[in-house]
Amino acid sequence: MSRSDATTDAVSAPVPDVGTGTCPAPAGDDTAGGADRSADRSTDRSTDQEDTLDLRLPDELLALFETGQPRSGNTDVGAGHEQEIRRDNTSPPTSLTAAADSDLLDGIAGWGPITTPVGVFQLVPVCVERDLPLVCHWMNDPAVSAFWELAGPQNVTENHLRSQLANDGRSVPCLGVLEGAPMSYWEIYRADLDPLARHYPARPHDTGIHLLVGAVTHRGRGLGSALLRAVANLALDKRPACARVVAEPDLRNIPSVTAFLSAGFRFSAEVDLPAKRAALMIRDRSLRDLL
Repeated sequence: MSRSDATTDAVSAPVPDVGTGTCPAPAGDDTAGGADRSADRSTDRSTDQEDTLDLRLPDELLALFETGQPRSGNTDVGAGHEQEIRRDNTSPPTSLTAAADSDLLDGIAGWGPITTPVGVFQLVPVCVERDLPLVCHWMNDPAVSAFWELAGPQNVTENHLRSQLANDGRSVPCLGVLEGAPMSYWEIYRADLDPLARHYPARPHDTGIHLLVGAVTHRGRGLGSALLRAVANLALDKRPACARVVAEPDLRNIPSVTAFLSAGFRFSAEVDLPAKRAALMIRDRSLRDLL
C-alpha cells in the first residue's frame, strides 16, 4: 500500500467533527489522498546517510526477538499503501519494555498542527467509533484497495484499525486533517520494531510512514509530496532520538515513489518484502535542509 519542507507552527485551526461516533474531537487543531505503506561499513558511525547498522542493538530491540507474540498493522501516494508486511506472521513480538515505555512514538496526539505550503495540517489519532465510516469509504476506492487490500464491509477496516490500537503503540493510525477537513489516512510506526526491520539495516528509532490520500480531488496536485515532507519533518522535530524517516512503497507504484522523492526522501535500495518488491525510501535528519 502506499502507506514535507515545513516547520512546526503554533497556528491551530478548528477541529472538525469527523464522524458521528462517541469519541471526543481531538484537542488542538485538526487538519486531514493516497501514498503507499546493504552497504559497506563506514569508519564514521555518526553519519545519518550510512544505511548500515554498525551499532550494538539496543535492549529494547533485543527484547522484541526474545518473545514470540505476533502483531498486525502500512505507503502509496497515488492511492494507498501496501500492508503485506503487517500480514507477515513472523512479525516481531510485543516489546518487553512497552509497559514502561507505553508511548513508543513520543505522543503523536500532542504533535500539534504544522503550517505547510498547502495549508495548516495535523495528524489526529484515529477513533474507530468516529472515523470508521470515512476510512472504510477510502479503503473501498479501487485505486486504494489495489495496494492496501482492505476493501469490503466496515468490519474489514475495523479489524485493521483495532489491531493497531490494541497493540503496544508501535504503530499509530491517524487521520490527516488539512485546513479543517479530513483528507488522508496515515500510519506512523516504529520501523525498527516492525517486521520491515528484518529486510533492511534498521537503526534504533527509525520512524516509518504509510499514507493514502482519500479523496480523488486531492490526488495528482502535489499534496502528497507536500504533506509527506511536512510529516517527515514533524517526526524529526518531535522525536529527537529519530535520525531517519523511512517508507517502502511498491516499486510498481511510480506516483508513490515519485512523491517520496519530491518530499526529500532518497532512494536507498530495492527490498524484497513478503508480498512485494519495494523501494526503500529514506529521509535523513542530516540531509533535511538539502533535499
